[in-house]
Amino acid sequence: MKRREFITLLAGATALPLTANAQQRVRRVAVLMSTTPDEPESQARITALAQGLQEAGWLVGSNVRIDVRWSGGDFARVRKDAEELVALTPDVLVAGIGPTTQAFQELTRTLPIVFTQSVDPVGLGTVKSMARPGGNATGFIQFEYGLSAKWLELLREIVPRVTRVGVVRDWGAAVGLGQWAVIGAAASPLGVEILPIDLAVTGNTESAFTEFARGPNDGLIVGVGTAATIQRKLVVGLAARHMLPAVYPYRFFVEGGGLMSYGPNLIDLYRRSASYVDRILKGEKPADLPVQAPTKYELVINLKTAKALGLTVPDTLLARADEVIE
Repeated sequence: MKRREFITLLAGATALPLTANAQQRVRRVAVLMSTTPDEPESQARITALAQGLQEAGWLVGSNVRIDVRWSGGDFARVRKDAEELVALTPDVLVAGIGPTTQAFQELTRTLPIVFTQSVDPVGLGTVKSMARPGGNATGFIQFEYGLSAKWLELLREIVPRVTRVGVVRDWGAAVGLGQWAVIGAAASPLGVEILPIDLAVTGNTESAFTEFARGPNDGLIVGVGTAATIQRKLVVGLAARHMLPAVYPYRFFVEGGGLMSYGPNLIDLYRRSASYVDRILKGEKPADLPVQAPTKYELVINLKTAKALGLTVPDTLLARADEVIE
């Protein structure tokens, strides 16, 4: 089935009543996303989840229904959307990035939850341990904090002269503080100064970048966070305006004009999450399903952006890239 046809089917399935064989129970999966539905990346994630379910024998519109809510980075709306989805008493709740898992757990400790791209679920109290979650939630992490040091390593590889690095993070979010600590530990022995660029979902992005950018030896690391993801066009544009070489956590930043990214294949995480939804629908408990890490990481480089910044990408770095955009 073509991707466009599959998205059309999914959209219809989430909006219309379903008909099914009278003897066949239609199972219900409720998905809470912190992004917006008009983004191709967002639709690709939901499509991957639905395709994964189809591969396991669950056909949207036949024996399973998927209800999706999109908060668009509005944290107040996350709570409201979570309440609506829990009220449907679905068979499985699926949580995207951001505060979606926590919103679900504040409302229910009985309905099964599968998180698709968590960061530090043990530290956040989502699960008791990675091997034995122990509660009503399990799923997939998108990276470990140690990955943050890799971003600094890659930035210095493409811009050896960098001495001052801005770290873009969500204002007040624990995930931002964790990444900051790891980057700081890696930067200190190298003599690299790091400064926080704290973003809110709306309001302060341009001023935050302007305040940071000063000279030719500046660089940028955009960490995992809802604010930068929601505003990625603006973030990439500001990096270009201020001539800041930047490393991003996801390939879609680079597809949109960013210099370089290193991180997990998020589409793959949603497809793999379908396997846990399937197992729960068949009777297994989240408490017994270990939290899993990504299996696919991608290094993506945009040569057009490198040229605009006056950078020559080392051949050794190009040879390691999973994709080079020219």
